[in-house]
Amino acid sequence: MTSLVISRDASHRMTHVIFTQQQKTFSMHIKSILVMGIAAALLALSPAKAYTQGDSLYLSVDQLFEKGMEQNLQLAADRLREKMAEERRKTARTGRLPDIEIGLNGGFVGQPVIFERGLSDPTYPDSPDWSQNYAVNLTQPLYHGGRIKYAIRQADIEREIAALQTATDRADIKLSLLRQYLNLFSLYKQHRVLSRNINESERRLKDIRQMKEEGLITNNDVLRSEMQLTNDRLSLLETENNIRLASQQLDILLGLEEDLLLCPDTALLGKAYTLESYADYIGQAYANDPAMLLRKKQTDLARNNIDAARAAQMPQLSLYAANTLARPVSRTLADMYNNAWNVGLSFSYPLSALYRNRHRVNEARRQAELYRNAEEQQKQQIRVTVRNAYLKHSEALARVDALKLSVKQAEENYRIMRNRYLNQLAILTDLLDADNLRLNAELQLTTARTQVVYTYYELLRAAGKLK
Repeated sequence: MTSLVISRDASHRMTHVIFTQQQKTFSMHIKSILVMGIAAALLALSPAKAYTQGDSLYLSVDQLFEKGMEQNLQLAADRLREKMAEERRKTARTGRLPDIEIGLNGGFVGQPVIFERGLSDPTYPDSPDWSQNYAVNLTQPLYHGGRIKYAIRQADIEREIAALQTATDRADIKLSLLRQYLNLFSLYKQHRVLSRNINESERRLKDIRQMKEEGLITNNDVLRSEMQLTNDRLSLLETENNIRLASQQLDILLGLEEDLLLCPDTALLGKAYTLESYADYIGQAYANDPAMLLRKKQTDLARNNIDAARAAQMPQLSLYAANTLARPVSRTLADMYNNAWNVGLSFSYPLSALYRNRHRVNEARRQAELYRNAEEQQKQQIRVTVRNAYLKHSEALARVDALKLSVKQAEENYRIMRNRYLNQLAILTDLLDADNLRLNAELQLTTARTQVVYTYYELLRAAGKLK
């Protein structure tokens, strides 16, 4: 009986040794294929080295907006339109100034022919060969029915409209720059989380290898841990490349060197973003939103066009003065200079405008009604936009509070699973799942915090406070 037991024990040990050797051989092949090949690629790319290449620049939100406003081509075009509108405004004011003309005429005078008795016996009097005429004319408008006044008012309103269009574009561009800036911030936070997770995975892999040497676990756990570490390193490499791409996009928009790595303000997410009442935001939007003010100015411009159309039916009164120095005398053809001047008033009344201009006035009235309608539509749109931004910001604040608790729970869950795994009370799959759950919870919290900042500025944009 004793020899039989010994034989069975020896057979069991031999089977275990053969199985272990086969498993070790299979594991070595798996490691060669999945780990060594990817590791060689990572060494060639060297993410840590690539990430540190090039200079970096700290960039706050204020600096982002300042540089973005200076370099943006759309705003450069808006500023040119503002300057053009300013020149038109100055041109309109010159309508009050007098018109001054000078004229210089000179030419050859043909031989005059005089017939005293019908068409027979012509006589050819002596006359100069050249004529000269020097004239100065001045016209000062006194009353043009309001044409000049309404032209000046139109130019002023168009100048204000151009400034409001610039303000609208500024707010939209700031929001667009902020979106890319926060995306860059999320990538840096993701890089930090992945780096920490890789360090944790390396320490965990060291413990697992020690447990493998002690015969507590199989080589399969070592392989899965190494594969998890390789995936994390690949994710880190992808994140670093995304940081370069996001920095390059902002560098181009801000007029910086394309290979400059931008570092966002880490204190941005720590600020408190409180909410005012919905009614306050609506009132601020009605009073400050550039798009709303633009609609109001367009309505004012349409009303001014009504007055300008009516002014075309009014009479015109002008003061004129002229002085003419001419040679020869036009009646006698005497070779002498004749100087004449005159001063007077010029009055005209366009009677045909009473029936020709009537439809133009009606058209201007309809245009004013159309702009008033657009103004009411803008108010409706403001209510919808503010409500949407208000709820999105409230939702983002609530999501951050919820995800803070999720991160704590995920950290505690990972700690428990790690201790259970080290004590052989859980399998490696449970530990890796807990690790992924913790990683995802932290990344979601970062995304939620950046969303709070973005929805806050989006709410400011909807309320007309982002200029």
